[in-house]
Amino acid sequence: MSELERLASLRTDASAAVAAFRRRAAEEGLLDVAYAELESPLGPLTVFVTPRGLVRVGYGAVEDEVDQVASLLSPRVLAAPERTDHVRRELDEYFAGRRQSFDLPLDWSLVHGFAGNVLQATARIPFGSVSTYQEVASEAGSPRAYRAAGNALGSNPIPIVVPCHRVLHSGGGLGGYTGGLDRKRFLLRLEGVRAD
Repeated sequence: MSELERLASLRTDASAAVAAFRRRAAEEGLLDVAYAELESPLGPLTVFVTPRGLVRVGYGAVEDEVDQVASLLSPRVLAAPERTDHVRRELDEYFAGRRQSFDLPLDWSLVHGFAGNVLQATARIPFGSVSTYQEVASEAGSPRAYRAAGNALGSNPIPIVVPCHRVLHSGGGLGGYTGGLDRKRFLLRLEGVRAD
């Protein structure tokens, strides 16, 4: 056997061992959070799922995102792309213009109180529509808390799927966005909304 064949065989064996480890960890309840890095028109995204559903979509570096999830949810976080395939598929369809709503179960573990109400109200904003910070605050039960609504949207752990990009200032200005205003403009244009 040549050196190249031996290295290829070792690589195949290592890949099989990693896959078996992931499968065994999941079967034995040792995997609390699975993640994968996905390519998108917005750049790399890291998606995290728990047994309850999608818990985070991150724009940051994979290592930073994993560290945050490990500190906030559980240290039992493992790269397991096969457990995130449904998320990847729906995001791919969305970016290709073939999906207008997501059918993913969501895990709201990273949001609490008023922020959770704001994000659940935001999740109901239809594709191609926009709302304002004040309208979302009203939907969440506190019409005057539009600044708190803005803070909740700024810390949205599930951007894109929970469409905080659809929330604008009352005067029509973009406001802010966790992933930056260029990403917000891109998402709004993708949905047919003018983003001036």
